[in-house]
Amino acid sequence: MAKEKIVLAYSGGLDTSVILKWLKETYDAEIIAFTADIGQKEELDGLEEKALATGASKVYIDDLRDEFASDFIQPMFQAGALYEGQYLLGTSIARPLIAKRMVEIARAEGATAIAHGATGKGNDQVRFELTAAALAPEIKVIAPWRSEAFREQFPGRAEMIAYAEKHGIPVQASAAKPYSMDRNLLHISFESGILEDPWFDPSSDENKEMFVLSVSPEDAPDTAEYVELSFEQGNCVAINGAALTPLQVMEKLNELGGKHGVGRVDMVENRFVGMKSRGVYETPGGTILFTAHRKMESLTMDREVMHLRDSLIAKYSNIVYNGFWFAPERLAIQALVQESQKNVTGTVRLKLYKGNVIGAGVKSPVSLYNPDIATMEADPTQAYDQNDATGFIQLNALRLKVSAGVHGANLTAAVPKQSAEAVYTN
Repeated sequence: MAKEKIVLAYSGGLDTSVILKWLKETYDAEIIAFTADIGQKEELDGLEEKALATGASKVYIDDLRDEFASDFIQPMFQAGALYEGQYLLGTSIARPLIAKRMVEIARAEGATAIAHGATGKGNDQVRFELTAAALAPEIKVIAPWRSEAFREQFPGRAEMIAYAEKHGIPVQASAAKPYSMDRNLLHISFESGILEDPWFDPSSDENKEMFVLSVSPEDAPDTAEYVELSFEQGNCVAINGAALTPLQVMEKLNELGGKHGVGRVDMVENRFVGMKSRGVYETPGGTILFTAHRKMESLTMDREVMHLRDSLIAKYSNIVYNGFWFAPERLAIQALVQESQKNVTGTVRLKLYKGNVIGAGVKSPVSLYNPDIATMEADPTQAYDQNDATGFIQLNALRLKVSAGVHGANLTAAVPKQSAEAVYTN
């Protein structure tokens, strides 16, 4: 009788290496290791050999960088997604792609289950499993960290290292990096370990070696660098006049942003599972792209279309963060977003300087900005009659006047008494 097949999301680190062996023993199953190349670079070196030496019957290492850039990063940036005002969702957006490919491999290999090494306290378990539920509800998901037996066997890192040594699992585990990190084309995230203290400063001189993609702003060049991003229908298609694929755009912007110390975020965020967590992120290219895209929209998007799309940013960001990429609500919002982007075309010029992304010009063949109308000088087009503003203001003031007539004017209603007193005493 053929053994059960399980597809494991495998990184080659201590956790997934131990899980690979544990799954094979516990389920007496054939383990197919899968690694998605989404921009980890040197972290992928030697992974196939490691997986086979640990007991995998087959190893997939699939280059998904182009798909990641074009089908996940681009649509998300068109939507202006920014979780809790700071996080550009670098880890969140990668998980549905990884899980999608796991499901495809499971079906091709005749596997009955997929497995992941996400902990029971984090967001990734939700993202992997919601994607599987949406795309392949018939496939079982195994989450070892939610197994009491697994946690009893491995209550800490020391037990995992001992297990690896006992079974000859080729992993390198040390305390040299007392935090976890996750890298892809869009960003690197750092969390846990020493970062669990929100007062700890990773940007200090003694700790700044933690960062990988960017120099510290203090060490960035003393001369600003200009860069021009060209957009077509909301997507960046060229940098400094050179046409690039979505993958090449991200690679080039990461290089430029990293050089100038752009894109570092240190935040305490609200996890979907209920707790707060502290994360430190490097998103150099994404930060440049986000800024440029917004500036391109400011010139070319209709006001009400922009405000409608903006009203959905928090909702859309939560959808991505919480793992609902393949849910119908994300697809519905994405359709609106795509329609909103049809005229977001033109060129944005930015200045990069010591961690800052500074607007330095924007132009478009479909610009909605008309300097003849916007000018404070005489309007040669006569498109706007300033006298019309009198009636406009009167109509908008009517309900305020009616309310004041009924309830009386309350000059302090908008300012708490204590705050008002503080203003005067200061």
